[in-house]
Amino acid sequence: MPIDQKYIQAIKNGDVVAFPTETVYGLGADAWNSEAIAKVFETKGRPSDNPLIVHVSDFDQINDFAAEIPEAAQLLIEEFWPGPLTLVFKKKPEVLDAVTAGLDTIAIRMPANEIALSLILETNPLVAPSANRSGAPSPTKASHIKADFGSSVLVIDGGSTQVGLESTVLDISGEQPMILRPGVIGKDQIEQVLNQTVLIDDKSSEKPKSPGQKYSHYKPKADVKWLDSEDEFEDTSSLFLLLNAETEQQNIINYTQDFEKLARELYDRFRQADLDGYKKVIIEPFDDRYDSSVIPALLNRIEKATSL
Repeated sequence: MPIDQKYIQAIKNGDVVAFPTETVYGLGADAWNSEAIAKVFETKGRPSDNPLIVHVSDFDQINDFAAEIPEAAQLLIEEFWPGPLTLVFKKKPEVLDAVTAGLDTIAIRMPANEIALSLILETNPLVAPSANRSGAPSPTKASHIKADFGSSVLVIDGGSTQVGLESTVLDISGEQPMILRPGVIGKDQIEQVLNQTVLIDDKSSEKPKSPGQKYSHYKPKADVKWLDSEDEFEDTSSLFLLLNAETEQQNIINYTQDFEKLARELYDRFRQADLDGYKKVIIEPFDDRYDSSVIPALLNRIEKATSL
């Protein structure tokens, strides 16, 4: 897909450009330009110990960053790339510390989005954290980025993202694969490909290997909470996200157990709640008894956004 030269030139000049992926919009900068990477952190207000994910457009580019590509990685790449799976490798010495937060590992993925792949192909591999102010809901539309940054950030408008939640992050740098951040590619799917048990890191590390592990994320200004017996649907100051609604009201969104749709729309609902002046976003509880691979990722994002 042809990319307007102004975006390509901006990246080459060391600026940041927001662009769509299949998950959320990323704030892109040249992964080999330390000044450009510094602009990413400054623009987002992102803590410097929060590592970045490098986005590639070609399988050969992995070798520029990863010290080795284990057999497990080869299997997962063949099955899931391009797609919403980030792999954490041992890094090469020349990888910039600003990308990895000084760790000896590097997170890499290949996005399943033509605009993203074309932009990377025309420039360089790009670091691309979500294109929002740090801690706020990730952007799934170009309008979300403009709401956060106004005209100060160049945005390639690719419409709404297809997935709506950030990628699964899988650490394959150790003896046993470990999910650092859940996404739409679930534990069962990964285990089926690898034919081995995959661990889940449910702790917040002092030195996180992945975005989304340590800091507060995904929070709107409205308080996010789980529905309980004391909540009343007549409370028009609250926006309700329900799975099995029995009534229709302006402040009730019924997802009828469509968890993929909830994932696509979650951050947009958070942002819309703020625009519409709701004080709370109240979500009907669910767990992994429902048959959907996206549930662990949804639970992770909602729990990190909850205020009450």
